[in-house]
Amino acid sequence: MIKTSYEFDQSILAAGSALKTNILLRFGADIAKSPRRNLNLSLVIDRSGSMAGAPLHHALKAAESVVEQLEPDDILSVVVYDDEVDSVVPPQSVSNKAALKNSIRKVRAGGITNLSGGWLKGCEHVKTRLDPQKINRVLLLTDGHANMGIQDPKILTATSGQKAEEGIITTTLGFAQGFNEDLLIGMARAATGNFYFIQSIDEATEVFSIELDSLRAVVGQNLKVTLELADGVSLVDTLSLAKVSQNDAGQAVITLGELYEGEDKLLGLNLGISSAQVGELPVMKLHYSADVVQNDRIQSVSGTIDIVAKVGTVEEAAFAATSHIILELSRLTIAKAKETALNLAEHDKHQEAEQTLRSLVKDLRDKGLNENFEIAEEIDQLEYFASRIAQKALGNAGRKEMRDQTYQTMTRNRRDLVGRGVTTGDEVYAMPIVNEVGSGVELHCVREGGKLRVKVMSEGYDLTMNIQFPRAIRAEGARYVVEGLEPSSDATFYRVRGKITRFAQPGETDIFVAPRQSHPANTGKASKGPASAADLPTTDSVGDSILIQCVKDGSKLRARVVSDGYEPDWNMRFPRSVREEGMLYVVDEVKTAPDGKSYIACGEIKRFVQPTTN
Repeated sequence: MIKTSYEFDQSILAAGSALKTNILLRFGADIAKSPRRNLNLSLVIDRSGSMAGAPLHHALKAAESVVEQLEPDDILSVVVYDDEVDSVVPPQSVSNKAALKNSIRKVRAGGITNLSGGWLKGCEHVKTRLDPQKINRVLLLTDGHANMGIQDPKILTATSGQKAEEGIITTTLGFAQGFNEDLLIGMARAATGNFYFIQSIDEATEVFSIELDSLRAVVGQNLKVTLELADGVSLVDTLSLAKVSQNDAGQAVITLGELYEGEDKLLGLNLGISSAQVGELPVMKLHYSADVVQNDRIQSVSGTIDIVAKVGTVEEAAFAATSHIILELSRLTIAKAKETALNLAEHDKHQEAEQTLRSLVKDLRDKGLNENFEIAEEIDQLEYFASRIAQKALGNAGRKEMRDQTYQTMTRNRRDLVGRGVTTGDEVYAMPIVNEVGSGVELHCVREGGKLRVKVMSEGYDLTMNIQFPRAIRAEGARYVVEGLEPSSDATFYRVRGKITRFAQPGETDIFVAPRQSHPANTGKASKGPASAADLPTTDSVGDSILIQCVKDGSKLRARVVSDGYEPDWNMRFPRSVREEGMLYVVDEVKTAPDGKSYIACGEIKRFVQPTTN
């Protein structure tokens, strides 16, 4: 059965006219601990040129970790794609893990990104073993934009929804900074799957494990709620990224997707009420339905609950705040504000976007919610994003962090997924530097589960407690000196007191003097090659350089750019002496030729060698 509950942000609403209120709805599967459901899983991995080096290495290691965690009764397929699509592991039971992992280890980086071809092949594999008693899922991982095959996000998103109706759910995973987050989030939302931003490539295995944990915990699917609002009640806003549609009666139908064991599904609603008299006020009838595990089988269940508000005098309402749900509603409100601000900024309404975030910060502080560490962390995030938006400097990384934080908060109820972000802000490089701690307190910034946390290093403090610290100057590995620390009102975390400086010990290299990434010196001169490809120096990383591949075009060997952001079909001026079919190269620079429709490889040429996963 489905267990449901609801609470208003105030247990007693004030009588009067034209009031607004927030309500928090909870949904969970009220069943005994169920046995783990078998999986019918397809891993679809981008092996295009932009994944070459460490990204593909970590993606393949993550895929091996998935194999290790599966059971013999699970079904697995593995698809890899660049401009071609290959099924390195056809659909099969996970009976020989060593053979499966060996097949994965043989994958090498290739050309351009046929995302649609790879994803549809994964869907096809899942469909061949489709079983409603199993979890039927495609995990699509990419680090770039689709530049071959079906590229229209609207078509891919709509198709993802159609596949979900057939029982094939898609989870998307965006790797590093080059992927199209709007596409991947759109596909995940349409399919009621999950989305993950793998911001640091070495956390790929961790994120894959989070998704596997989620799949093992699925106890219900296709959760839908229909709102039958009472007269005088209107739906102002939905604090969720769930799909909202209307039925023939004009009622809002909200698709919430999957239910996970031990994880309530939350839905926040902002309602308008035209008038309310003292007493009990019928607000709506809430109709719900889902497919849940009962007696080891998937069965459809449905039900209706009446939602009633208590209305009292203004005085009674003033003393009746239900503070225990204020935090949860605040998390949803914060996520909604980030989404609103991002949309405003992308329509050049930067001042309005900044004000949206700063107004919410003031409201949170006025309510005393900054005494809760999680909300205090969110306040730092809001101030950081507000500042970046005001400077029109949010950037690609900031946009992805905002979209990810919004998505995770408004679709899941897992603390390890919210507030993730490890991007170093430019502000850290401009900080004043000291070479000794003196009478101050030394702090250290570390990465924990996709988040940047600041920890105390000096004696005399609780080393296990978190520290509220400005998000703008957090950088993994950085050390700081502050004048002092003071505990929060409930003594669960510290706040920084006084001036903040960055600490660099004498004799140690300061990695934050300038941005870590160094760009190759571009000469602008066309590349020259040795006598043969065998004479080229080798590299196993691409970095800020450009990846080139030699492909067969009729009877000719052509050089093509496979790094993202370039035209994949343009010819290139490239030394003939080093051209070998299928070979990958790294060059310092690629310039557009005078004809405006071809490229020139410039600078040093290296032969790319994919690092092994062993």
